[in-house]
Amino acid sequence: MSQTPRKVSLVLSYQYPGKYAFTVLAGAVEADPALADVSLHFPRNREDLLTTVRERSDAGDTVVAAWSFYSASFGPSVEELNWVRERLEGRDVLCIAGGVHATAETLQTLQAGFDLVAVGEGEHTLRTLLARVLKGEDPRTTHGTAHLKDGKLVQHGHGEGVRLDDFPPFAAKHVKFGAIEITRGCIYACRFCQTPFMSKARFRHRTVANIARWARELRRAGRRDLRFITPTSLSYGTPDETVNLAAVEELLAAVTEAMAPDGRIYYGTFPSEVRPEHVTPESLALLKRYVANDNLIIGGQSGSERILQATRRGHDVETVVRAARLAVEGGFVPNVDFILGLPGEEPADVDATLDLMQRLSDLGARVHGHTFMPLPGTPYRDAAPGRLDERTRQRLDFLASQGRLYGHWRAQGVLAEAIAARRQPRAR
Repeated sequence: MSQTPRKVSLVLSYQYPGKYAFTVLAGAVEADPALADVSLHFPRNREDLLTTVRERSDAGDTVVAAWSFYSASFGPSVEELNWVRERLEGRDVLCIAGGVHATAETLQTLQAGFDLVAVGEGEHTLRTLLARVLKGEDPRTTHGTAHLKDGKLVQHGHGEGVRLDDFPPFAAKHVKFGAIEITRGCIYACRFCQTPFMSKARFRHRTVANIARWARELRRAGRRDLRFITPTSLSYGTPDETVNLAAVEELLAAVTEAMAPDGRIYYGTFPSEVRPEHVTPESLALLKRYVANDNLIIGGQSGSERILQATRRGHDVETVVRAARLAVEGGFVPNVDFILGLPGEEPADVDATLDLMQRLSDLGARVHGHTFMPLPGTPYRDAAPGRLDERTRQRLDFLASQGRLYGHWRAQGVLAEAIAARRQPRAR
């Protein structure tokens, strides 16, 4: 028998990087009429998080506190959880976690102190969990969640993959806006990337009509700039490795109209990218007609043919060079991503990458340096963290001093070591 409905407060740790997921999940909650008795709260630091949890609990609400994090931010999230718990003074709060790290390392996340983990995509799971809490039912039986019982992992399936059109891309009622996710999942399945292993190695596209609808909502709210979330911008509208420029143009034309008269469309740049083999004179001319950005983010990743093949990137070095050259000729500054310290990399591979960085910068590109992190949920989960020797650091510093290289490769080296130190043996 269900209990009398109660007032529920969902308190989201609305900080980088979890706020991007929570902007979407808050939209899923506010769009569900069955969750009208759930109030949403968006504290931006741990002090406000604690204050909000205390206030809502003292007001008689059932409080659910939520965190979402990547592997690199797992440590700070656990620290914040423990800091809050130590100050709850006996208040009963359900602490839940989700995101790519919690999905890939569910047991580790629960052992760190979270009561429940949402495993997989969270829209359906969060809605169902909150509905159970509203009814006074046990949230631990929610499909797509996991918890500990007597120290052992108990998991109820995996969060259902969503149809993007069924959910808002942001929480307009709570004035929490962000980039519109137009594609989820990625067919390329690069061995270092969590995206295809969290959301499956296939594309799911939001329809043009739905994207335009939410673009109009964004414009009505007074926002001028429209950005998109997609693992590969020029893959919109296609199920495979091909490019469907007609679909991309239909999208760009529709959102340009929706954002009229003075909206600005940013496509193929942050927070998404373009695969190098998709950069052609035709695709660049199309982008030039519609977009406000003067740069493109292009995934290069390595200057070594051997490493590109080992990571299953699906392109060669000359494709990266061609993409950068064409982008410059087409009026864009190419920002080309590279990862140093990839598994199996030898000195010759490192030199090839550094040489390619220099070659691209001579063409007019900027290069974006990363240090390899062995991310949970990927085939490289158990690899050694990326480590840069002194000679490599000196060459990177030289490029950076010329304004040709940017990025957080130093900090990522520290994060990579921390990720490797925390990982647990795989279950047998």
